[in-house]
Parts: sequence; C-alpha cells; structure tokens
Amino acid sequence: MSILILDNDGIQEINRDYLERDRPTNVISFAMQEGEGSGLQPLLLGDVVISAERAASDAADAGVPFEHELSFLLLHGILHLLGYDHERGSEEEAEEMEAREREVFALLKNEFLSANGYLVQ
Repeated sequence: MSILILDNDGIQEINRDYLERDRPTNVISFAMQEGEGSGLQPLLLGDVVISAERAASDAADAGVPFEHELSFLLLHGILHLLGYDHERGSEEEAEEMEAREREVFALLKNEFLSANGYLVQ
C-alpha cells in the first residue's frame, strides 16, 4: 500500500484526472484489485491519497486534533481498499463501513494516539 499526502490542489488534480470530479476531496483510494482477490502475493492493497489541507480544515471544524483526522482518513481509505463502499453500495453497506470505522478508530485512539499524546476526550 502506498500513501500520498497532498494539498487541496494536488488531490483535486488526481480527482479530476482519474475520477472526473473537478474538486478537492479529503481522501481517495485506488484499489490494486477489485472483487475476490487476484492471487497476488504479497497482497497489494493499492494507494491512498489524502489532502492534508482538507484534513486540517476538517479537524478544526470538528474540534479534533489534526492527527485524529489524518488517522481517520487513512483508516477510511484503507477500508475502501479492503472492499468497503459507502458511495456505490447500499445503505446497509454504508452503515457497515461506518460501524467498522468507529470500531477500528476507537482501537487506534486507545492504543496508538493516546500512547503518543494525541488523545482528546
């Protein structure tokens, strides 16, 4: 898996060139494989692209640390690489993805972010 962190202009360019959406966004995922796995070993998940500029703005709006927002966006992107989809799937699939995000992010906050001084109640 690769992770690319850009500003709003950079992610807008990728969003426009690859997804035909001419606007910045917070995170984009490009899966290396779709569906039931291609048998590639080691498993190649794909790429996650995050706008640090958007993450900082969203964190400020939500009153959470930048590190929380950046971690959440990375988690969101990874879940997309693992096949979760809140955009093209059903409402039930979107709810399943959101539940998984909450579950994994709670673990991340407790185990990593708090251990490194980034925990906010």
